[in-house]
Amino acid sequence: MSPPSIQEVGVHATSDTTAATIPDPLTCDDVAARRSKSGPFKGGVAASTSSEFFKSTATWKPMSKKWDHRLNGESKSRQASTLKNAATYLSIPGMISLGGGLPSSSYFPFQYIDVKIPSIGKFSEAETLESGKVMHIGKHDVKEGKSAFDLSISLNYGQGTGSAQILRWITEHTEIVHDPPYQDWQCVTSVGSTSALDMIYRMFLNRGDFIISEEYTFTSAVETALPLGCKMIGVKLDAEGMLPEALDELLENWDEGAQGAPKPFLLYTVPSGQNPTGATMSTERREEIYKVAQKHDLIIIEDEPYYFLQMQPYTGRDAPAVPLPKNREEFLKSLVPSLLRMDVDGRVIRVDSFSKVLAPGSRVGWITATAQICERMIRHNEVSVQNPSGFAQVILHKLLDEEWGHAGYLDWLINLRAEYTQRRDVLLHACEDYLPAEIASWTPPAAGMFHWIKIAVEKHPDFGAKSIRTIENELFLAAVAENVLVSPGSWFSADKDAKHDEMFFRATFAAAENAAMTEAIKRFGAAIRKVFKLD
Repeated sequence: MSPPSIQEVGVHATSDTTAATIPDPLTCDDVAARRSKSGPFKGGVAASTSSEFFKSTATWKPMSKKWDHRLNGESKSRQASTLKNAATYLSIPGMISLGGGLPSSSYFPFQYIDVKIPSIGKFSEAETLESGKVMHIGKHDVKEGKSAFDLSISLNYGQGTGSAQILRWITEHTEIVHDPPYQDWQCVTSVGSTSALDMIYRMFLNRGDFIISEEYTFTSAVETALPLGCKMIGVKLDAEGMLPEALDELLENWDEGAQGAPKPFLLYTVPSGQNPTGATMSTERREEIYKVAQKHDLIIIEDEPYYFLQMQPYTGRDAPAVPLPKNREEFLKSLVPSLLRMDVDGRVIRVDSFSKVLAPGSRVGWITATAQICERMIRHNEVSVQNPSGFAQVILHKLLDEEWGHAGYLDWLINLRAEYTQRRDVLLHACEDYLPAEIASWTPPAAGMFHWIKIAVEKHPDFGAKSIRTIENELFLAAVAENVLVSPGSWFSADKDAKHDEMFFRATFAAAENAAMTEAIKRFGAAIRKVFKLD
């Protein structure tokens, strides 16, 4: 299945299913000109900041809906941090602060950091070793006029928004890629996606509430909800993800008495390269899901760690490969439009992360949502994680803003597209070679890092006498005995008590080398033949 094509730039779905033509969005080349017009950059220690400082003034766009009727008591009760607010006065020229507990940077035992990075267009490890550049990050680069960010700022306390430096880049990136079609959108940094998800749940849910998701979903999304006293309820999906008619049917027929809970309004979805199934929603599917969300007044959590891992169409072993996008503009147009890009109401909370495209250990992500929702998240950040690590923020700023820039980052993502396409193809070729076709079947993934393999459990010689879960466990243990680890589909069930009449296994093509992936699938094929008693 190939990645769905984006709509023409500048066309957004509206609530009456017509289309509204808008001016061209921000491009990589526009960033420098915009910055030069915006006045002096304010990014000192604990600088007060907001996406409003860095995005376009689009007064022709509508304002978002308000979500007071969805926010819970915990979120509504959060007050602004007194000490964080006081830090706003630090920007006054000549101010001497005796008010806050911001330690002097002279006591930070880090004078500089050197980090070697790839040069644009030479992204492999071998090329980086030979021709990569060393980024030097000093303690006092800002004072010395060498940079907009340094260790004296990044290693001190910061605001719940994240640093002004990284927030500026994230805001510009979001406008280049998604250009949300309402005025009052903002971004707020998070300590990765899971922390953001926990906060979002705690903003909207009460104990006993249900969250809607695909019937197979990201296990951490389920496990984050359980301690809050909330459960997932799954919606059927196909090769393009969640089925809109199934979602609508679930909500239309919700029986509060039978379910013991009010009708759910929070929808969690991974639209691109869905974990675990690898399904990617087409443009039309996303529009249909959004219409159902409007009909039932849902808030959509659009969790998109794999958005930029959309791959080239799988053409098979002997067919010629589809050429990569020739340039950055073609790359952006090749991406399926996000739900955020369609969101005229402000009902989408998009969760982004650098984990899958740069490094999971950076623990830097962000959400994009209405100003109202972002303000509530900032209040939560202030009394919990505060903001991502200063080390991570300053390194990412130096890489993304001062070295690569927005254009160079897109080049990196195009490189990842090529790499993941090649990895996926190796795994699929191995499946074609070594998995018994009468038992195992699949849809080639169009995005992400997972391959969802359907096992024809009804062909097991003891099917009926043994439960599907028992046969699944037998196959899992047989694979382990063959020295290969693949994940049973039941691990990803949104509702752990749900009875499934099909069986799946998830394999990833993200980590192992090509030869190891091929050998792993060969071993899994041997396990299938053993459990299903094939000659």
